[in-house]
Amino acid sequence: MNKPLLGLAMMPEADFVSAILPALQNNSVDVLEWSFDTFYDVEEPEWLSGLLDFYAENDRLLGHGVYYSLFDAQWTSRQKDWLKKLKEETKRRKYNHITEHFGFMNTENFHQGVPLPVPLHAKTLQIGKDRLKRLQDTVEVPVGVENLAFSFSMDDVKEQGEFLEKLVEGIDGFLILDLHNIYCQSCNFEIDMQEIIRMYPLERVKEIHLSGGSWQESAYGNKPVRRDTHDDNIPVEIIDVLPEVFSQCPNLEYIIIERLGHTLDTEVKKQLFFDDFNKVKEIIEVSDFPAGITKAWNKRKGESSEPVEDLLLYEEQTKLTKILFEGNTVQSVKNEAFHYFNPENWDKEMITTAQQIIKKWNPY
Repeated sequence: MNKPLLGLAMMPEADFVSAILPALQNNSVDVLEWSFDTFYDVEEPEWLSGLLDFYAENDRLLGHGVYYSLFDAQWTSRQKDWLKKLKEETKRRKYNHITEHFGFMNTENFHQGVPLPVPLHAKTLQIGKDRLKRLQDTVEVPVGVENLAFSFSMDDVKEQGEFLEKLVEGIDGFLILDLHNIYCQSCNFEIDMQEIIRMYPLERVKEIHLSGGSWQESAYGNKPVRRDTHDDNIPVEIIDVLPEVFSQCPNLEYIIIERLGHTLDTEVKKQLFFDDFNKVKEIIEVSDFPAGITKAWNKRKGESSEPVEDLLLYEEQTKLTKILFEGNTVQSVKNEAFHYFNPENWDKEMITTAQQIIKKWNPY
């Protein structure tokens, strides 16, 4: 198998651009990933358009969505508009593939925050498959889904691999395996990274994400909570496990390093980021990659139908977001009666973390 291409998630901030300039100039950045929907309503600076166009023209640009929200149980004009803009974007610029995140973002400021998980259920799966099919119908390239860092419970951790496999099979889709997201789950639920990774359909993994994050102090005097904040170096535990992960993913094509642009604000941070990039590059050079199961991707033609909706699930998503925002006691959240969600089984530390995240992104 050819070795996967190493690249970066592109950020528009000046600090980020100056940090990656040496790697761009010596042609070390094989591929760029661009979160196209972060600029849906913003004018791209000329230098950014030029760089993205250059990678697109050389078949080296990946598209990564943030705000579609695959599991919103109500189909809204917001999602329709998102797909319409995506169609225009993919006509304007060639992407090798398009990806989105697992989870839902049912908040007033839907364009901020982090996706929350949904449990594996016949109805949640039906909604996710419907939304993913609409995404695939919009574009002429393969579509994939990224695993989620945040989990309320061990059940969320254990069922996500199976959920993702069922989700993408209808469109012959693929997975982004975000190893820092796995690392967060490993730390927060005290389960070995490889044990979690083995729960995923690794033959579906086409892309790997690498990043760092931060520790949040425990609300209960326990070990700190690991957060996927993209603002630090890649943990050594992830670097160490890379060769083994590479050997388990026969169809891996891309490895993308992520870092928020405004967090590279000193020369030391820029150098450490560059060191991480070179470390990963060296590991790719010396690692063995299994022979891929090469098969041509063909877009599946499906019947157009009315969007799948579920009013009860929508009400519960809205209610969950509201009670987390209002900062109710953890016990009162655990006592809430839901049909789809099981808060009685949720980890109290993770409930508190979700409250803090939602409060941060929806301050009013």
